[in-house]
Amino acid sequence: MWTDVKSHRCTRKSANGPLNGAYRQKQCRVVLLSQRSYRCVFALALGCALLLFVLSLINSPLPPLDDPTHGEVTPGVTLLIWWRPFGNRDPLPDCAVSYGIQGCTITTKRSAYARADAVIIHHRDLMRNWSALPRAPRPPRQKWIWMNFESPTYSGWLHGLDGVFNLTMSYHRGSDVFLPYGYLQPRRGDGGAPQLSALHRRKRGLVAWVISNWDEHHERVRFYRNLQRYIRVDVFGRATTTRDLISDSVVRTVSRYKFYLAFENSLHTDYITEKLWRNALLSGAVPVVLGPPRENYELFLPADAFIHVKDFSGPRALASYLKHLDRNPALYQRYLSWTRHYSVHVTSFWAEHYCMACRAVQASRDQNKVVSDLALWFES
Repeated sequence: MWTDVKSHRCTRKSANGPLNGAYRQKQCRVVLLSQRSYRCVFALALGCALLLFVLSLINSPLPPLDDPTHGEVTPGVTLLIWWRPFGNRDPLPDCAVSYGIQGCTITTKRSAYARADAVIIHHRDLMRNWSALPRAPRPPRQKWIWMNFESPTYSGWLHGLDGVFNLTMSYHRGSDVFLPYGYLQPRRGDGGAPQLSALHRRKRGLVAWVISNWDEHHERVRFYRNLQRYIRVDVFGRATTTRDLISDSVVRTVSRYKFYLAFENSLHTDYITEKLWRNALLSGAVPVVLGPPRENYELFLPADAFIHVKDFSGPRALASYLKHLDRNPALYQRYLSWTRHYSVHVTSFWAEHYCMACRAVQASRDQNKVVSDLALWFES
């Protein structure tokens, strides 16, 4: 009704002459212009509001792709252990309880082959049982995992395995599933950090060495033969000239010594075994290492956490340095200063390996890869 009244007032003829009529027509145009202006302003305001809404959606932060969204379920993985390494009979792990990895089913039952997402094949057992590999056709998308924690010196048949496996798992840093024999992890707060003076006081022996595989041709045995001419080395293990471990414990035995000979049985890149992580570092002894070059060790340890035999001209110079550290507690304790900030994690064979492999399979479900140069890669 409000619109109809205005229209009537605008269109009727003026009774007061042309001048008054012109004025009324101007009033009419003003009223119509005001209505159009309101519509334009309303439309413009609505458009601005829509534009701001769209821009707010564009600029809103998206959840990270790696973070599971609410209610997302970790994809289940069935992992078949084709051979238990070296006949190990320890209980299979619960990966959720031990490592917080959900959705892992680990089995040794070969009847599960057809539904297994991945099969772990241990190289040492493969060397002895080449004909016992799975004969049934490989199910689509099933991954075969090559697992090996021996050095290349003790890993034969590598050149016949090109194109067989999809993933590698070893101590080698280039592995798809990289799992060193141990590593340092930051301490949380000050709890558990040892007192260096106390560590030093409880050590009564000087140099210890635990060895089970004695071979006179090994470089480590030849080096020991020369070293023990200049400094006393207490040897423990299964060799005929050795002593018995205290309570059959390497850690309890070595913890009484200031230095430990962490000598590897073969010298290869990244091949740094429990001789360093458990026998020396976990025991609180300063490791004297014979293995890959110093630069390789420093990828895993602070430079002043170990003594490398190649830093000296020979066994005699090394022995003199160890005696010098023995006489100077402050200098010796510098080799233990890392313990204030780090603790040692020793990898648990084989439970940790199975669970890490399961996690890797979950992360690579959509990847299609074949290892085509296994020998060239592992021996480098």
